[in-house]
Amino acid sequence: MAQKPSIPKGTRDFSPLETARRNYIFDTIRDVFRLYGFRPIETPAMENLSTLMGKYGDEGDKLLFKILNSGDFLAKADHELIATGETARVASQICEKGLRYDLTVPFARYVVQHRAELQFPFKRFQIQPVWRADRPQKGRYREFYQCDADIVGSDSLANEIELLQLIDEVFTRFGIRIAIKLNNRKVLAGIAETLGAADKIIDITVAIDKLDKIGIEQVNAELIERGLTPEAVERLQPILSISGSIDERLDTIESLLADSPTGLLGVKELREVTAATLALGLNAELDLDFSLARGLNYYTGTIIEVKALDVAIGSITGGGRYDNLTGVFGMPGISGVGISFGADRIYDVLTALELFPEESARPTTIMFANLGTPEAAMAMKVIKQMRQAGISAEIYPDNTKMKKQMGWADDHKIPYVAIIGETELSQNKLTLKNMSTGEQTLVSPEEAIDILKK
Repeated sequence: MAQKPSIPKGTRDFSPLETARRNYIFDTIRDVFRLYGFRPIETPAMENLSTLMGKYGDEGDKLLFKILNSGDFLAKADHELIATGETARVASQICEKGLRYDLTVPFARYVVQHRAELQFPFKRFQIQPVWRADRPQKGRYREFYQCDADIVGSDSLANEIELLQLIDEVFTRFGIRIAIKLNNRKVLAGIAETLGAADKIIDITVAIDKLDKIGIEQVNAELIERGLTPEAVERLQPILSISGSIDERLDTIESLLADSPTGLLGVKELREVTAATLALGLNAELDLDFSLARGLNYYTGTIIEVKALDVAIGSITGGGRYDNLTGVFGMPGISGVGISFGADRIYDVLTALELFPEESARPTTIMFANLGTPEAAMAMKVIKQMRQAGISAEIYPDNTKMKKQMGWADDHKIPYVAIIGETELSQNKLTLKNMSTGEQTLVSPEEAIDILKK
């Protein structure tokens, strides 16, 4: 007996319903990207390993899917290394390419490789799958999509303001209530300076970034473990407990960071971004979170994180300002700011809140029943008219029992069925049945098109 086929762990098949709903997410995000002037690019699924390695840290490098060289991939391998088990060094000899880990590093490579063709600032969006050799678990996959938008070649904070408006537009269209949390890397640097621990900024932010998950007591304990003095931890407490309106919190953090020029610059940038964003109007809640880090080594200015208000789930969008996207490829000084929508988590939120539009999963508006050869011939002519009018239509392929045909239409949630029998054929008309109400109406093809368009 043949073995039942399967797919690799951490990957998924998507049913027609799931695929239609995912396309609804991608299409909505893509439409808003275009509305805001972003231009699409695509990069290959695989990149040279020299492009990918060393860009994500040691742990990230371990999660890269490497592709064996074509042909005799062991021909150029050092067999002594194989014998001694030095797999990391052997991998570099037998694998020249790998699957992309994210869309950011390929984008940086794209900007450097095509810089002569680009006009800066360059606004790009990209919706493509990425791969990570991670341990599969709930909500974490080895293959998943990223939906990124970036503006590179501009230092202006107008870009951050635009991206916040874009985020708000996307989730307004989805009907998801969100909170947008903001911070600034310079504020985090200022906090470390104020504590007299500028050299421990990574340790500080890694710990305080867990505040929502583990609570203040465990954060304090971790800070002590990471080498902060009890006095420094004590001075941090007022910063972690700042409350009030956005302006009040900015005033408070400004006074606490009074001796840090870097921190004050971060506060100034946050004031400009929040004031301009609120002046434009926002459906989302706008919030400040001075513990928010989101990969501190990567960001250099504004930090953005989006949370759903009505579903307990992690971040559904994130991003921020970075000042040296292309420096690793020999083109320093290109500043940018970008965001990435988490399509899988957005799917889970829309499912939990039952917010997917019914039509997002419905490929066909009307199905024509098949009652015989001449009737089917007329149906095909009407179907062609309907398709030319932009109405999705199909015919049941087999002349079988009407109950079976109606059941098929019902199973596929097709809202209308057209019936052409001998009477309809003689009058050049069709009986239009509303599957929700059961109402049937004898109409001409043109009348049916008008009804369906409405």
